[in-house]
Amino acid sequence: MGQRVSLRNLPGAGLFKKGDVFVLFGELFDRGYANGLVDEARAAGMDIIGFTVGRRTEDNSLRPLTAEELEAAEAHLGGRIINVPLMAGFDLDAPEGGLTPRDVINQLSMATWYDEKFDWDYLGKCRQIGVDRFKSAAAQAFAQLKDMIPEGRNVFFAHTMAGGVPKAKIFLALANRIYKGRGDRFLSSDDFIASDLGKLILQNFEEVTANTFQHLIEGTEEIRDRIVQGGNHVHYSAYGYHGTEILINDAYKWQTYSNYTQGYAKKKLEQIASDSWEKGIKASVFNCPEIRTNSSDIFVGVELPLFSLLLALKKEDGGAWADAQWKHCCNLLDDDVPLDTVLQKIQDLNNSKVMERTRDFDSWPAPNAPDLAEIVISASQEITKMHKDRGALITDHLSALVVLATGTLIFREMADPTGPVIWLNHDIVAKQLNEARPSVS
Repeated sequence: MGQRVSLRNLPGAGLFKKGDVFVLFGELFDRGYANGLVDEARAAGMDIIGFTVGRRTEDNSLRPLTAEELEAAEAHLGGRIINVPLMAGFDLDAPEGGLTPRDVINQLSMATWYDEKFDWDYLGKCRQIGVDRFKSAAAQAFAQLKDMIPEGRNVFFAHTMAGGVPKAKIFLALANRIYKGRGDRFLSSDDFIASDLGKLILQNFEEVTANTFQHLIEGTEEIRDRIVQGGNHVHYSAYGYHGTEILINDAYKWQTYSNYTQGYAKKKLEQIASDSWEKGIKASVFNCPEIRTNSSDIFVGVELPLFSLLLALKKEDGGAWADAQWKHCCNLLDDDVPLDTVLQKIQDLNNSKVMERTRDFDSWPAPNAPDLAEIVISASQEITKMHKDRGALITDHLSALVVLATGTLIFREMADPTGPVIWLNHDIVAKQLNEARPSVS
């Protein structure tokens, strides 16, 4: 992926309409990109069908949603949910009576994790059991889905599965050092991914974030063929992250968060889309701007590029609506902190030699570094303290705007997608927001 294909012009409303089917491959939670896309499907009058990852019992076995949970989930989605547990990853899968990968991880300590060597033949069996379990469940779910899609409908599959972080104390402790550590608490991401523990975690990320997209495309082949042969369309979208362009010195420049360890899985996701595209399947990964989500909050500083969106809103002729966003953000800061002070801090950060070093697209995902962690984490903490209320941050408001904009952009672009991997940078996000002028409380 040496070239970036960026969406520069607003796509028009197109293919998907009332009566068509929107399928969300992944459970809908709050504070995530998928909410904007689901909003678009609802507004278009599409029939919405979702899935669930299921829930874990006390012994960690998977179960479907209860009747009450299913009712609440369907109300939240605004559609029907196929109640077959589709929990991806293999950290809790093992041969009968054997240790799960999470059990193996939990045997490690801060003193031993780096040097510990795993039995990869055994862990390979665990991984295959997890893959077979997921594919079997997906086949059951797709069999139900087949009967829920009438003839003569276009179908939009939206893949939203991501993550794969095992709930293991040792990994959470290490993650805090990789993403939040400074000074003596800093941990090199290169050292982590070179360890057997790091390699295992990356495998689980790949299964959840990337390979589920492959299972979706392959598992719905029968549905796709039937719809296409009937003269209609089946398209697939997925959410990526591979850095985005933001305004730096009044020019849009690509930048990224380092170290985004899940980036390796996101690159695999892009490759799956590219391979499918070559087979004539409209599958597109959208690399979206950084936002704050429930899962991204571990990455301290990932939210900092959001501030530059305020500059983009004005550059893209946002007028009075853009001015209103600036005023709203001003009101979230302490009375003695001008918004210009925060924006200057962001510009100074982006102009630093340390940050310039990270803007090498071909080396993504780049490792972390002590000097990088120092300036990014410090800036994040300092700016957070400048707010009146830690529960009402400027980045929360701007994240909500990005969710709305990317939802519209993806929904419209998927009517006739440009290619398998598409970047949504701050310029197109600002253009979309300035056109729609949404109200976000």
